[in-house]
Amino acid sequence: MIPAYWQQACQELSACDPVMRQLIAQFPGAALESRGCAFTTLARSIVGQQISVKAAESVWQKVIATLPGITPVMIAGVSEEQLRTCGLSARKAVYLQDLARHFTEGNLSETAWTEIDDEAIIGRLIKVKGIGRWTAEMFLIFHLQRPDVLPLDDIGLQRAISQHYVDKQAVGKAIMIELAKPWQPWRSVATWYLWRSLDPLPVAY
Repeated sequence: MIPAYWQQACQELSACDPVMRQLIAQFPGAALESRGCAFTTLARSIVGQQISVKAAESVWQKVIATLPGITPVMIAGVSEEQLRTCGLSARKAVYLQDLARHFTEGNLSETAWTEIDDEAIIGRLIKVKGIGRWTAEMFLIFHLQRPDVLPLDDIGLQRAISQHYVDKQAVGKAIMIELAKPWQPWRSVATWYLWRSLDPLPVAY
């Protein structure tokens, strides 16, 4: 599902920022898409922590091939050793099972997410082992499709901003926040196009 706001966001970003205008024109028809499953999005975000998009996809495909289904009940019921045979670290295997437990016990509620703001959702998600602010922000962008998320700790976003805006110099959070001000209220969309500029494989969680 493509966000209803995508076309408007692209038009407004193109109007306010020449770099955005170029990137949006470079990828016509491309857009963020939700997988439609909260558990899958969070699980893929955990798998993707601190590794490349390509490596994360490879591990995820092994998970799919090894397990008969990617559901909270299934993940909670398999052994840590089974998860590790898919290429997951011991730590990520533990994280996935803790995530599954939160879902099976009803601690994470899809209906509640629609009614609360971004920071409140982040606050709830970081109570799960292995979910920090970055993973929660990926959930906001990819599952809930919140339009104005700026994941300051994301290495890909840092690289892209460095490449496109500051002549490949290192960027800190203060610089990123300042550069992103014209993108509001569409910072998720700007972030997605900056990610897209780095990798032929679209980012997806």
